[in-house]
Amino acid sequence: MRPHHDTAPHTEGLLDVGDGNHVYWSVAGNPEGKPALVVHGGPGSGSSPGARRVFDPERYRIVQFDQRGCGRSTPHASDPAADLSVNTTAHLVADMERLRSHLGVDRWLLHGGSWGSTLILAYALAHPERVTEIVLAAVTTTRRSETAWLYGGVGRFFPEAHERFLAGAGPGGAGDPVRAYAALMDDPDPTVRERAAADWCAWEDAVLSMEGQGTPYTDRVDRTRLAFVRICAHYFAHGAFLEEGVLIREAHRLAGIPGVLVHGRLDMAGPLTTAWELARAWPDAELRVVEGAGHLGGAETRAHVVAALERFAKG
Repeated sequence: MRPHHDTAPHTEGLLDVGDGNHVYWSVAGNPEGKPALVVHGGPGSGSSPGARRVFDPERYRIVQFDQRGCGRSTPHASDPAADLSVNTTAHLVADMERLRSHLGVDRWLLHGGSWGSTLILAYALAHPERVTEIVLAAVTTTRRSETAWLYGGVGRFFPEAHERFLAGAGPGGAGDPVRAYAALMDDPDPTVRERAAADWCAWEDAVLSMEGQGTPYTDRVDRTRLAFVRICAHYFAHGAFLEEGVLIREAHRLAGIPGVLVHGRLDMAGPLTTAWELARAWPDAELRVVEGAGHLGGAETRAHVVAALERFAKG
């Protein structure tokens, strides 16, 4: 199934979520349609207009938001003065619930991928009564083991790029490169932060290099890149502020919430095993494995997502 045409937001605003933070949000599609929240990845990527295209704008009320510190939310994490101590998974879950209440939504469908799937699962486990269905792509739960793979284990396939990534972490950074990069992104010297962000994004692109979709991380403009890397390193250095394995261990509590998990068999950034384990633990989840697809997906991945959303639009 093909994506739908894009539709511009008809309502948008900034929501005061406390701690000096204001979260940007927008609503597109049918104001009377089925509510759906799009949860972007990263963490720190910001929302994308293209993410709306998997929804039928005639049948869905499509809500998007920029998580704390990125996109059009303020303060922006590219500013080293922005306080990341109030930017944790628990804060983001609370922001989502505050946004739901602000928009007058009783229950909504949740859709996202990569880090977005982690945040969606955390929200759904905290507020299962507010979730109608879930559609995830490139499933991750941001366990420490998954982060260790992305910034360490997968390096066996890209040794040259991984060596450069570890070198960018600085002396002693090879032992815990993610934490080393988090420290670099808080350095008062802008040159240090810019170099660290460039090295981090070069590694992210190397991991995705076999997918033939260019260099999406390196292509980010400076302010966006700085916020993305600073937020990513902050979350990953702290295990996403989650108890290790809790999202899969507690997934049985999502019983009664229909879910569709779409994952590429050749996802080097997040191996299929996470989606497999989640599908086995979540009674109402269906796993769709896309042969030949990687982390970014492609036409077949999008078709599975669109088909799931078409089916759930009837509910």
